[in-house]
Amino acid sequence: MSKKEVQLSVKGMDCSGCANNVKSALEQLEEVESAEVFLSAEKAKIRTKTDSPDLSAFKKAIEDIGYHVPDDTTDQPEEENESLKEKAQKSFRLFGLVFGVILLVVIAGEWLGLFQALTKWVPFWAGAVLVLSMGYPVFKQVIVAAKKGLVTPHALMALGSLTALAAGEWVTAGIVVFFMRTGDYIESYTTEKARDSLRSLTELAPETATVLRDGSEKEIPIDQVKKGDQILVRPGGKIPVDGTVIDGQATIDESPITGESMPVEKTEGSSVFASTIAQGGFLTLRAEAIGSDTTFGKIINMVEEAESRKGAVQRYADKFSAWYLPVVTSIAILTYLISGDLMATVAVMVVACACAFALATPVALLASVGSNAKRGVLIKGGKYIEALARADVLLIDKTGTLTFGRPEISEIITLNGTTEGELLIMAASAEQYSDHPLGKAVVEAAQKRHLNLSKPENFEEITANGVRAKFKDYTVTVGNERLIENGKQVIRSTIDNIKAEGKTAIIVQKDGLPIGILAAQDTERSEADIALKNLRKQHSFNTVELLTGDNTETARHLANKLNIDFRAELLPEDKIDIVKHYQSDDQTVVMIGDGVNDAPALAQADVGIAMGTTGTDVAIETADITLMRDDWNLVPDLFTSANKTMNIIKWNFGFTTAYNLVGLSLAAFGILPPVLAAAAQSLPDVGILLNSSRLIKK
Repeated sequence: MSKKEVQLSVKGMDCSGCANNVKSALEQLEEVESAEVFLSAEKAKIRTKTDSPDLSAFKKAIEDIGYHVPDDTTDQPEEENESLKEKAQKSFRLFGLVFGVILLVVIAGEWLGLFQALTKWVPFWAGAVLVLSMGYPVFKQVIVAAKKGLVTPHALMALGSLTALAAGEWVTAGIVVFFMRTGDYIESYTTEKARDSLRSLTELAPETATVLRDGSEKEIPIDQVKKGDQILVRPGGKIPVDGTVIDGQATIDESPITGESMPVEKTEGSSVFASTIAQGGFLTLRAEAIGSDTTFGKIINMVEEAESRKGAVQRYADKFSAWYLPVVTSIAILTYLISGDLMATVAVMVVACACAFALATPVALLASVGSNAKRGVLIKGGKYIEALARADVLLIDKTGTLTFGRPEISEIITLNGTTEGELLIMAASAEQYSDHPLGKAVVEAAQKRHLNLSKPENFEEITANGVRAKFKDYTVTVGNERLIENGKQVIRSTIDNIKAEGKTAIIVQKDGLPIGILAAQDTERSEADIALKNLRKQHSFNTVELLTGDNTETARHLANKLNIDFRAELLPEDKIDIVKHYQSDDQTVVMIGDGVNDAPALAQADVGIAMGTTGTDVAIETADITLMRDDWNLVPDLFTSANKTMNIIKWNFGFTTAYNLVGLSLAAFGILPPVLAAAAQSLPDVGILLNSSRLIKK
């Protein structure tokens, strides 16, 4: 039986408890194999058992428990597509607020002894109708969910309100409903605030593209662009696709992808990314990836789904919410059995809202993941933030991570009367047909000096050793010391000195006689040293270690410079074994690499961080965290963000727990009346919002 994955937009979710209820409702359907519900993205991803699922059944299951699945109305403005039902709900909510304000005025007046007569004028049946009308959306959601075996966050408050109404206290019940609806707005605002970073990202996505078709320009919706289309981008325009420049030149702002504010020059043959902006110049592109297949699309998808990878703290919050409501119900029953005070029992149920516990973790994580994404740091889930904060071991790859992976000629040593220019001309002329990185470095060094190269009559690549090229009057050999035919002992000490500095010696011979040595060096990232020092100041690691397949001398030179341990001449499987060894000692391992040749080790680590991988699919898919630009300063910032996030989550839990314990105690002893309990239950949400908003960087 074939399967299919479908996505639905889900509106009205305010906390992880809501998302869990939607997930449970969907997974009760026979057609559904599994479901994931994302609070931040307001969507459900459903894995079905057939390739032709009944989407209306999915929509009904969601709406039956009180949430909304909007129709696909992307072609029209949202305000024009608002249904009569939605307008009616808005009217009810407005009326509910007005009614609540009136109630507050009445109660305040009664406390002051001014409106006793007024309350007598309102018969109980009228008050009951008002309470049931204004509380209907919540009461319905609670009852429908209960029939399906689900418990909503408002279950206790709804029960408390109905209990007060049954006891003849319609005014008390009305005020509880008012604060229950007010709490909904606060929770919705809190979650929306955390979604701001994600929303600001999605708003960057282009909606149209100017394409060349049938010899003319046409502006079409982005979903109508096809791979291979020629796209025109004018100054100030947003690049709509991932593609390759086939004509023109422009300065591109790539900050939506990399977080880097400095513009980048793009010319023919350059790769460009969707949602970046042409600040100046005119480009013609060939479309390579569109929509969700672009690098920007993958970034959005990763951020949206980050919450599905829950850490221990978030899983604890979900479990806590599950048993919290039964415990509070038991306390309420005991309160009534011991004191016989029905209003104290109502107050217990009203003050103990579980929403704050459900919000404590996801709001902070949404804010953190979204804020980091805006800076070019993609975090796949909350559990990786948690693992970063408790990391014991930091393992670092060398090539492409601590270095750029691009060797350069850093020193030229001439022998036997040869000048530097002559040496470079002969070496580069011999290497110009080589694909080896060292050979390319030699050619680039000659090109920087604008030297004219000669064309060899014969070219031979000597595997693992170098190249040999025959010219009209002589033969040039360029490579390692294994190719030296004569005079090896004369230059032995020079070669050893070059290796001791962590460089590679390239020996150039003319007709078998050494005429010079070129020292090649993989360019180090200048900011790595300071970034590592800052990182070690703010986070206590048991071990920081360099892992490389390079030779021992090169590794030692770099490790000593950075003041870290090292292991050299490693194969990819050796790196995996090292990660496993640390993990076997119950240590949390973070590994930083370039996401290509060290992808297996990144996957094995508790947190794999891929650096500078713009557009590299394997890195984005393999790594748990991706740094979209080559900047080591992002690493200490990332750990700082993780530590701050976990501290904020702990404060959220601590504040909410203390607040609820005090509230429950005061309510159980009859000190906190239901009216004040209703008002008090919304305050933890405000506290969580204010605390978590410190993670949102504008």
